[in-house]
Amino acid sequence: MVATILRQLRPATAWRSIAPRTTATATPRIPTLASRTAASSTLRPAHRLFSTTPIQNKTLNQVLRGMRKGKRARHAVSPALSDTRCPQQKGVCIKVGIVRPKKPNSGERKMARVRLSSGRMISAYIPGEGHNIQQHSVVLVRGGRAQDCPGVRYRLVRGALDLGGVATRMSSRSKFGTKKPKKAAVGA
Repeated sequence: MVATILRQLRPATAWRSIAPRTTATATPRIPTLASRTAASSTLRPAHRLFSTTPIQNKTLNQVLRGMRKGKRARHAVSPALSDTRCPQQKGVCIKVGIVRPKKPNSGERKMARVRLSSGRMISAYIPGEGHNIQQHSVVLVRGGRAQDCPGVRYRLVRGALDLGGVATRMSSRSKFGTKKPKKAAVGA
């Protein structure tokens, strides 16, 4: 235990100079600019070049008291997908409805209650104008919050499985599952 405490208190070896020692010569050499920059680069580690604040080592009391713990990891935005490590998951719609957004916004947000293939139940936002899904439709779910709807951390993918694309969409068509509109023939 003492060895681990001392190892935590000892400064990093990267701060020590790695330059080899030379024997003393009769005539002292005048350092040039190139030799000074080379010597200073051996004293500083590469990851500390732009930082001005020194690294604070733990004190003995802090090590003994168990302080200086690392930061906790941030929670996942879309936990049902990050638990299974999937970018998307297939699911079946249980209920389709309308939700009102949070305070400054007003309107109607189209939502779907979905049972994923992993067995979890989630609420997902249906992006775009209009949709064709109903109960028992098979949909593809991706991550992404609906910012003004509390508790909604998922979105449905338009143009995949039973959920069709937005027919009248002209801009950002790839996000809404819409093909490029065909141009009218000039001669016909």
